[in-house]
Amino acid sequence: MASESLRLTLRQLEIFLAVAREGTTAGAGISLALSQSAVSAALKSLESNHNTTLFDRVGKKLSLNHTGRQLESRARQLLDDARQLESELLAASPSGDLNISASFTIANHLMVDYLAAWLNRYPQARVDITPGNTPDVVQRVLDRESELGLIEHETTLQGVELIPWVADELFVFCSSDHPLASKGRLTEADILTASWILREPESGARLLFDQVFSSQLRQLRVRLELRHNEPILRAVEQQLGIGCLSEKVLAPYLAQGGLVALSLPRKFRLRRRFYFCLRKQRAHRPEVEEFLALCTAPR
Repeated sequence: MASESLRLTLRQLEIFLAVAREGTTAGAGISLALSQSAVSAALKSLESNHNTTLFDRVGKKLSLNHTGRQLESRARQLLDDARQLESELLAASPSGDLNISASFTIANHLMVDYLAAWLNRYPQARVDITPGNTPDVVQRVLDRESELGLIEHETTLQGVELIPWVADELFVFCSSDHPLASKGRLTEADILTASWILREPESGARLLFDQVFSSQLRQLRVRLELRHNEPILRAVEQQLGIGCLSEKVLAPYLAQGGLVALSLPRKFRLRRRFYFCLRKQRAHRPEVEEFLALCTAPR
């Protein structure tokens, strides 16, 4: 007797869980790198194929109803089982494929050399890198959407393992034409009178900045808060203010001379460490372990 075809797919369940997590089809689309229309179509198909609704729609937000909450835990378990099965199958024949999530600074300024070395080993490998802020990266690892995360500061969330990686330091900097450039340093008075152009509050760089300057925060003149490093660099070049970014971002710009690093009073130390973030489990795919070894090997 022929078996009846399934009316749902793992991809539909993955999209359903993303919508449940994000609260909107637009947010789910961003997290899955899909269009909003594709997410809406998949959700509509899942509901119509089973003659049910899974969300209460209030304004622009989607909230799980009773049926949706019942499905959520089962869907998560099914996806976990499917990913485990896939990992076991892939482990038998290493492909070099990786699914990584990394903070913006690491993804855009630190990963290229490591990925080049990796692709020399596995020329046919598919490497997916999803950029985001540290909390986004950690959540993707917890949700098994990424098997490895690279983040800019520690996290206290349960369920993840952190492996210390490279050291980093934030530099305060200005345009070479800025009045502070000739001084080459900031006094505490300069810190309070300067116009600052900073990363947004959720970023690793901003978290460290706020910690170090916690006693001055209420008096600081923050002119712009931007989500990416490049607009900050351009704004500082246009003398809209002074910035604070990772040395790994600034190094080529400082070498070219268009930007100038400004030293701080000794009590303000903007040092940190990057971390690998993995979901706590007994074993990871061989490719993940090999990539970690590649990144941590002496250079």
